[in-house]
Amino acid sequence: MEPKTGEDGQRAGVSTGPADPEHSTASGVRPLLMVDIDGVISLFGVPGRGDSQAPPRGSLHSVDGMVHFLSATAAAHLLELSQVYELVWASGWEERAEEHLPRLLGLPAGLPYLRFDREPGGSGSHWKLEVIERFAGGRALAWVDDCLNEACHRWAAERESPTLLVATDPRHGLTARETERLRGWAAALEGVCAGEDAPAREGAQPAGAGATGVGGTGGRAGIASDTAAP
Repeated sequence: MEPKTGEDGQRAGVSTGPADPEHSTASGVRPLLMVDIDGVISLFGVPGRGDSQAPPRGSLHSVDGMVHFLSATAAAHLLELSQVYELVWASGWEERAEEHLPRLLGLPAGLPYLRFDREPGGSGSHWKLEVIERFAGGRALAWVDDCLNEACHRWAAERESPTLLVATDPRHGLTARETERLRGWAAALEGVCAGEDAPAREGAQPAGAGATGVGGTGGRAGIASDTAAP
């Protein structure tokens, strides 16, 4: 699905849902997990001959007239990750994530989602970057997506807060390998950000459930481009 502006025509990242930004663990506010949908939960393509990865569990569903293969494997991993991250939908699905995914996959309802501009600024930039940066502020974050470009990697490397990029294979989506990477990164953050206050997020209403996490050293980015086994 292509990115859309919101009904009000705003370019800002807008969050909806009952999530509590003050929810914290012993190490402080949980890091954000920006979650793409197409290529992460809604899969496309078929494994090639000789592919060693087992096919993900899932089923076909019609979403607004389009057929999607939704991965139950990815949904189970996201439920696991929701214990240590604050999940945010970062997808062209926008509000459709809330409308469909809790009902079809048993994912938590009321998660915040971002709205994106059709024509983001910045030549060569990724169309999601401006809104993700605005929403996250100074929060630590991980971002799982099947389409991360060089602009994403530059942004992550230059960001002062801990940042992890995790690429998925759109044929398999979020699998055990990426999930383990995300859990390990969050566990490594524990204690590093203890006592730090989470900065306010521009354009956001109260957002969803949270977690712990650190990547890289000196607050620089950790970047994973693994594709994984379910």
